Amino acid sequence: MNIVVIEDEKLTSDDLVEIIQDLEPDAVVTAVLKSVKEAIAFFQSGAGADLIFSDIQLGDGLSFEIFKTVEINIPIIFCTAYDEYTLNAFKTNGIAYVLKPFTVSSIRLALEKFKTLQRAFAPSVVPYSDIIRLLGDRAPQKVSSILVYYKDKIIPVRLEDVALFYIRNEVTHLITFDKTTYLVNKTLDEVEKIGGGAFFRANRQYLVNRKAVADASSYLSRKFSVSLTIPFGETITVSKEKMQTFLSWLAE
Repeated sequence: MNIVVIEDEKLTSDDLVEIIQDLEPDAVVTAVLKSVKEAIAFFQSGAGADLIFSDIQLGDGLSFEIFKTVEINIPIIFCTAYDEYTLNAFKTNGIAYVLKPFTVSSIRLALEKFKTLQRAFAPSVVPYSDIIRLLGDRAPQKVSSILVYYKDKIIPVRLEDVALFYIRNEVTHLITFDKTTYLVNKTLDEVEKIGGGAFFRANRQYLVNRKAVADASSYLSRKFSVSLTIPFGETITVSKEKMQTFLSWLAE
């Protein structure tokens, strides 16, 4: 297993490399990158790895800039002293979030999580990029479930159990028919493609399951409001221009 470490503090990176090699004697740390700029150049050169350990706050910026600049289909274990970046970490290819000061135990747990995901998504020998396609943005369009984040876990939720996808604070959420809410590592556009004909894009913020629609009524001058079969505190509207399409979809 080839591993890349992104860390700007030498003592910390030396400690991390030593722990990794103690836990995984067959692992090879192929590079220790100390800045956003150095990491971007490294991955743009075509270099890769099986797994990345990355700090978040580097001397020249946040490591998220690396993964925005270069498309990297590699699982990432984030190691940081700050807990406010958890959501952003999992919006990349993050599979674990280790708070500093890390320990042998916390690194072991992160590596075990990586191996668990590898086994779960690869019953035979499958490239790690395929794991990321299952976890992240490039999931197949015709699927029966969607992966969501709950605490420190990634779990599948069946699409038929989802009443509504919605955007709040620029983050995609879903709510199930049993009124459970989860975060989703996808844009609403991507979810719409996955959902297929069972879901209708009411507007930029809401994607509604047909089974969740109770009724629709006039709302203001050029819109209709959609009531759901589950409690939801926000008003979901459909423009009059889309209303006929909505009604045809509802009747299918």
